[in-house]
Amino acid sequence: MLKQALVLAALLLPGAFANAHEYTVGDLHIAHPWSLELPPNAPNVAAYFVVHNNGQQDDRLLSVDSPITDDAQLHEHAKTADGLMKMQQVSSVAVPAGQNLTFAPSAYHVMLMQPKDRSLLIDGKRFPLTLHFEKAGDITVEVAVQKQPPADQQGQAHTH
Repeated sequence: MLKQALVLAALLLPGAFANAHEYTVGDLHIAHPWSLELPPNAPNVAAYFVVHNNGQQDDRLLSVDSPITDDAQLHEHAKTADGLMKMQQVSSVAVPAGQNLTFAPSAYHVMLMQPKDRSLLIDGKRFPLTLHFEKAGDITVEVAVQKQPPADQQGQAHTH
């Protein structure tokens, strides 16, 4: 019986680690914050995640900050008048009630300008990122640095 319990615990352990990379503050659930490994000559790096608003009211992401940079910005990709895609800073991002807000390559994302400690931006490391929401308040998440984007976002890498 003990042997079966140990086998079951071993099988469930990977699931516990997967859930450890999810965060909740108020009605908001933040899933899998990640960033690509910083290439040697890239001055900036982007961070991505999904926010699900389980509440009945919209919320708003007002800003972000991280100890690895003095300048963390909210950005979006927008189409210009001539049809080209352009990255631009935004002052805040709405998180609609009952919906997902996805921060991903070629969409909303967090730009970490001129990181101070590049040693934290290599595959397998994590760094803190604090999200400041209008209603839900502040939450600090750990951003997982990866060599490759998650499988559902392959081919959409975004670094500057």
